[in-house]
Amino acid sequence: MKKRIAVLPGDGIGKEVTRGAVDILNAIGERFGHQFYFSYGKIGGSAFESEGTPLPDETIELCKESDAVLLGAVGGPQWDRLPVHLRPEQGLLKIRKELNLYANLRPTNYYESLVESSPLRKEVIEGVDMLIVRELTGGLYFGKPSERSQQDGKDVVVDTLFYQRAEMYRVIKLAFEVAKGRKKKVTSVDKANVLESSRMWREVAEEVSAQYPDVELEHMLVDNAAMQMIKNPKRFDVVVTENMFGDILSDEASVLTGSLGMLPSASLSENGPYLYEPIHGSAPDIEGKNIANPLAMILSVAMMLRTSFGLEEEAEAVENAVNEVLNAGYRTQDILSFGNRAVSTNEMVAEVKATILDHETILNIMGAYA
Repeated sequence: MKKRIAVLPGDGIGKEVTRGAVDILNAIGERFGHQFYFSYGKIGGSAFESEGTPLPDETIELCKESDAVLLGAVGGPQWDRLPVHLRPEQGLLKIRKELNLYANLRPTNYYESLVESSPLRKEVIEGVDMLIVRELTGGLYFGKPSERSQQDGKDVVVDTLFYQRAEMYRVIKLAFEVAKGRKKKVTSVDKANVLESSRMWREVAEEVSAQYPDVELEHMLVDNAAMQMIKNPKRFDVVVTENMFGDILSDEASVLTGSLGMLPSASLSENGPYLYEPIHGSAPDIEGKNIANPLAMILSVAMMLRTSFGLEEEAEAVENAVNEVLNAGYRTQDILSFGNRAVSTNEMVAEVKATILDHETILNIMGAYA
């Protein structure tokens, strides 16, 4: 198989984890006989520095011409004072719109070897297997007007929550389709006791549910959902919700595994390439220190292999390698606990790569990171 992948390293540790992801894809290509061609584009603060915009047209075209997109992370305090339309995060929002990436899938899985990294008790998190499906191109993040102004000499601000019914329908339907192959339960999260948009969301969820009689639907208010994810996360299978709620809840779910550095994600389009990225940010405080956890990006590679390319065996090879390395006690700083071996970003990548290639030693691989 031959596939072209657009690589957008972005800012901060994005550069470090995307370099590791490319190395893992090359290992998969070597083991299974595939050819992956990588083309690099700019996004975020680094794009602004060189191009004067957080998302150059060249990057958009590169992504549209590719079979899939890998994204590192965007942002950093050095760009906080820029006008809103030039800030790195605008590059991320725009690429979602340009590629019509309407749904973000964020899995949260239990790792036996990381139980000590979670702030929750083992009996609470053991067996957790949850998928959050977040609507990605509507809601507060895209509604207009969104602005500050003065009225009668007073500072005022407005953000607009805007959705089309069709935007709700397609992401909720996707959640039900995914749930069919899992435990057949969808939890639709809203704030229907307060928001008109949530009342429409709930109506659409009921409409879609009627098409899937074998899939259970439950409605849950977002404040209760936030509590239940900590008290009883095993109750959830597929969680579907609007943009801002999904952003917050998926970050909350990350604590179940002990670190943002463990959670991958996939953003799906109706008619274009899918985008894969870890859910963590650019972490400028550890940029260049070679201590970032690359596993969320590596697991995003597994999602790419399975979801975009239909390569189930290859995806499992990546996931199994991550599990083996964790079971062997290798840890980056964010998931380090007593009795484990602390490794750098590069060493963690090398260990996963060695496991994929079934090498007994990593010495020959480590030379690539010297």
